[in-house]
Amino acid sequence: MKLLNLFLVAAAAALLIFITSYTSHAKTEPAKPDLTQLKSQLPASIKLQTVVLGAGCFWGVEKRFEALKGVVNAVAGYADGSGVAPNYKAITAAKNRYNPDNFAEVVQVTFDPAKISLGRLLQHYFEQHDPTQLNRQGNDIGTQYRSTILVNNDQQLTVAKQTSAEYQPLLTAAGLGQITTVIKPLTQFYAAEDYHQDYLAKNPNGYCPDHATGVRFANSSPHPAINIDNTDLQLGKQIVVIESDSYCPYCEKFTKNVLNSYQGDITVHSRLASQLQGLNISSPTWATPTILFLVDGKEVFGHQGYMSPEQFYLALGHFKLGESEAFNVAFDEGTDGQFCQQYEIFKNTPDGVFVDKLSGAALFDTRDRFDSGTGWLSFTNSIAGAVTQRPDNRYGMQRTELRSKTSGIHLGHLFNDGPNGQARYCINATVLDFIPR
Repeated sequence: MKLLNLFLVAAAAALLIFITSYTSHAKTEPAKPDLTQLKSQLPASIKLQTVVLGAGCFWGVEKRFEALKGVVNAVAGYADGSGVAPNYKAITAAKNRYNPDNFAEVVQVTFDPAKISLGRLLQHYFEQHDPTQLNRQGNDIGTQYRSTILVNNDQQLTVAKQTSAEYQPLLTAAGLGQITTVIKPLTQFYAAEDYHQDYLAKNPNGYCPDHATGVRFANSSPHPAINIDNTDLQLGKQIVVIESDSYCPYCEKFTKNVLNSYQGDITVHSRLASQLQGLNISSPTWATPTILFLVDGKEVFGHQGYMSPEQFYLALGHFKLGESEAFNVAFDEGTDGQFCQQYEIFKNTPDGVFVDKLSGAALFDTRDRFDSGTGWLSFTNSIAGAVTQRPDNRYGMQRTELRSKTSGIHLGHLFNDGPNGQARYCINATVLDFIPR
């Protein structure tokens, strides 16, 4: 029960950090250029087209279209409403939640048809959301989230209807319902407030809502297998990262800042939300990334959205170390007992390296180890770039604290009383693992 409480504390802290970031709005971002500006900046030979698309919350839709080759610009906005002010406050008012005349959250997509056709653009559109859901996408419920294609001419209208007709039998074959997407001419597009433009870029610690059905057009890139063997995930401790089938900047950021440097002994598995067969998952799976910590296939802790290295390793510390001396040392800056059991094991190991108990990053080499007689592991140096230093003035002392660069866990302290005038890295053994060379 205490371990569960620790997980809940970590989850609450992570959620608070997310909410603070999620509701903050950057004010210094320049406004996007309008279509007239874009056309004036391009050679006359380039003929741009626009189409307005609604597929739920416009933050993620905007970002996904901006990532497509051939898309010149994507602007979040409002369209297809009447009797309601075209602004975020009005369309999100409770009285307008089910108002059929409410404006829809849409994205005006400007594209170069020489690089991406309208048909291919609309295939991406259908594939990135669930067009069978009426006036909603996942937990986003209301007429503002309706699926809609708003066209500028008869040619676009024909392409949109044809693309929808081609997608319906694919959805039916997958056991899904009828397309609810409304296809009609555009009357007027209103750009959303500046803080909604490039929202995901301005709020880097959130998540991408992913409501895709997983059904693809025949000419799309191969879809990852839905039926995947999760036998390994049902054994012992495992970590699962639910990623998006399309572009997700938060997934990329988590991979770059956390997973690329992670070498720990608890395996991290990447899955789509449709690939969790045989697992007991309690967290919603529509947000990407969602990080799940499993024991014997059952979720014991989950986090929706981006996790910073500090958040991830704190959660991993609870998950792997539990209530232990190692956790106290790593996160509460504690100290091993003198001549502790782990010290006795590690003081005379064969040739090899000592690694971060959580991240698996190499920290110290046995070639730099020496017997200081203090009862703590001692080294004359650390592996280059693996350890950070910071002042520690607690308890009336002036010391230099040592932390792991990858996980940020507390390792020990640096002293100047090593052999032959060298430094002494005084390290807690309980936060290390050993790998023989």
